[in-house]
Amino acid sequence: MGTLGRAIYVVGSWIRVAGQAVDRVGCSLQGSHLFEEQVSRHRTLMNLFDKDPVVDKDAFVAPGASVIGDVKVGRGSSIWYGCVLRGDVNSISVGYGTNIQDNALVHVAKSNISGNVLPTTIGNNVTVGHGAVLHGCTVEDEAFVGMGATLLDGTHVEKNAMVAAGALVRQNTRIPFGEVWGGNPAKFMRKLTEEEIAFISQSATNYSNLAMVHAAENSKGFEEIEMEKKLRKKFARKDEEYDSMIGVVRETPVELTLPDNILPEKAQKAASS
Repeated sequence: MGTLGRAIYVVGSWIRVAGQAVDRVGCSLQGSHLFEEQVSRHRTLMNLFDKDPVVDKDAFVAPGASVIGDVKVGRGSSIWYGCVLRGDVNSISVGYGTNIQDNALVHVAKSNISGNVLPTTIGNNVTVGHGAVLHGCTVEDEAFVGMGATLLDGTHVEKNAMVAAGALVRQNTRIPFGEVWGGNPAKFMRKLTEEEIAFISQSATNYSNLAMVHAAENSKGFEEIEMEKKLRKKFARKDEEYDSMIGVVRETPVELTLPDNILPEKAQKAASS
């Protein structure tokens, strides 16, 4: 950022601060109506003192997610709806191509009883399932953390390892390469097959592609959305005419297409043809 860019950024910051101050004055004058404010004050990216989130321009952070303080998010990664990444007493690092799914929580610990510093480090092409909790732990590249799993302080998940859904991984547990751990407390279950390892890698790629779809939809303005609603209603049974009206070729993304074995009717038609 050049000198002019920095100056514009600073002026913009001053204007925002002034606007917030005026808003606070207005709220105080409302008195008993202070807590009936209808405007959302949510900030997706929020600094904490001198710690600012650093999010790659090609990453996707969903509206409603919270990325706070000393957090780094790499290229092509996606932070989904309702997630909280809070880097306050330590740092959080997310590599490239990683997806942290809806309502997951990532936090840190300053240190443990032994005095070990406990940031949270998540590698590349990692999948963290819905509602998982990661606290002061390390997850290496292309690992998989299932939905609702909890990783406590000092946990280390090696590359291509999997934590099963709902598992509780106790402090300072190390999950070796290519193993599946599950249960409460989590214990070794079995080795992953080559097909499962490939599936985990493909899952991360699919989520990166899906994030681009969501980012494109979220970038649309109000007027564009309303116009599309009207056109879709008008041409509900004429998809080709609708697409020509808005000038796009609309295709269902691969990651949104269900396999034949999930749709029996589709599988039967394919077999008969």
